[in-house]
Amino acid sequence: MAPLLAAACLAGSLAMFGTGLSDLHQMLTTKSVENIQFLPFLTTDVNNLSWLGYGCLKQDWTLIAVNTIGAALQTLFVLVYLYYSPAKGPVLLRCLVLLAVLVAGYSYFTLLVGDTGTRLERLGLFCSVFTISMYLSPLADLAKIVRNKSTRCLSFPLTVTTFLASTSWTLYGLQLRDPYITVPNVPGIVTSVLRFWLFWWYPRGQDKPHRPLHA
Repeated sequence: MAPLLAAACLAGSLAMFGTGLSDLHQMLTTKSVENIQFLPFLTTDVNNLSWLGYGCLKQDWTLIAVNTIGAALQTLFVLVYLYYSPAKGPVLLRCLVLLAVLVAGYSYFTLLVGDTGTRLERLGLFCSVFTISMYLSPLADLAKIVRNKSTRCLSFPLTVTTFLASTSWTLYGLQLRDPYITVPNVPGIVTSVLRFWLFWWYPRGQDKPHRPLHA
């Protein structure tokens, strides 16, 4: 059962990461970052790097493999965005701030927390809170979708892959009896189900003309 869940986590996560390739293709083709949001790339990169640290500490090769690939892809997206962005100063500043946060976190967990068990618990808690905040952050945009009665700004492939990845990781965490993996992925399932409901309630063919939201 565990190998199957590990494979499902890998496949679901890779599919979710792959949805960002369309943005990468758009940036490379147009040589522009117009209508591309930068912050999701950066926060997902930090999230992957944090879980990579947790996986290395826990010696969990599923976590290590998934988040190594995820961090590499997100870093590529960030670098391409930075290259084509006309306003490089603010983008670079955000990168440096989050890099400083990562360095500070690494220093704290490696230098100030000596016990491995305590380090694993605190790093797991940090990763869990960060992941939950990422899953819950689009809720404000979902409220706008209800007001506009349109789902044009939502990505159906991303919704599907997020649901599959979150479900796989939830089951994987239950299998390992690791609440730091299980709990933060439950909001991913809930928000994905909510998005599925919005797709059903506001079909694309019945959208009213409006300016697209960039969620």
